[in-house]
Amino acid sequence: MSWFESFILGLVQGLTEFLPVSSSAHLRLTAAFAGWHDPGAAFTAITQIGTETAVLIYFRKDIATIVGAWFRSLRDKSMRSDHDAQLGWLVIVGSVPIGVLGVTLKDQIEGPFRDLRLIATTLIVMGVVLGVADRLAARAERETGRHTAGNHRKTLKDLGVKDGLVYGLCQAMALIPGVSRSGATISGGLLMGYTRESAARYSFLLAIPAVLASGLYELKDVGEGHVSWGPTLLATVVAFGVGYAVIAWFMRFITTKSFMPFVYYRIALGVLLFVLVGMGVLSPHAGESAG
Repeated sequence: MSWFESFILGLVQGLTEFLPVSSSAHLRLTAAFAGWHDPGAAFTAITQIGTETAVLIYFRKDIATIVGAWFRSLRDKSMRSDHDAQLGWLVIVGSVPIGVLGVTLKDQIEGPFRDLRLIATTLIVMGVVLGVADRLAARAERETGRHTAGNHRKTLKDLGVKDGLVYGLCQAMALIPGVSRSGATISGGLLMGYTRESAARYSFLLAIPAVLASGLYELKDVGEGHVSWGPTLLATVVAFGVGYAVIAWFMRFITTKSFMPFVYYRIALGVLLFVLVGMGVLSPHAGESAG
């Protein structure tokens, strides 16, 4: 992998990690469209450490409060009813599904799941799911606005073990490129009745243990094949800088805007990918053998 390739892929990772469009799919597609080697699951996981570092800094106050309350709850039973302490436990509970499935499906994640036809399918299907969730949430918000005594949209204070596990299962779906970690968890949150901001905030917090664990685990594979340490580190740094700017913009965007632009983009990209593969312009396994 050249320095130029790593810079572009780091840029793509930073731009797409927090948007509901799937960063892993975009890394795979960028390489396929450019005629480069598939960067692979290890490169993707490690560059996500960069974007997850942006989450740690952006949400540093929230994270410090949650971690502090969680540790205090280990010693003080009265703290176990504290919302922040419970949120810490729920992040752990929600991380179990992706941890188990990530280890169980490791070979599939690094092989069959990177087929461009599967990526096209997941882009379209999850785009439709996100669109339905967004429309239902928008309608519920309008009805709540007209009937102030009606059911309110849930916030993180309403989060319990059941919803935490559902969030975790949604996150685990993102092991398939094209699903999108944020897209799946935000969709799940909206369908469970959470506000856009709460769904996005918990999505980002929930990703921290899984992404950091995955990235650290994959460090051992750097230097194998065509991916070396230098370009990987460059891509990770670029992903961090761009990712921080994107997460700040996205958290402002979702307070007033719909997710529908991302829905249309996902569906259009999925259809285009099917057309290109169907016409033979792209091989469904483009770059894999070389990578």
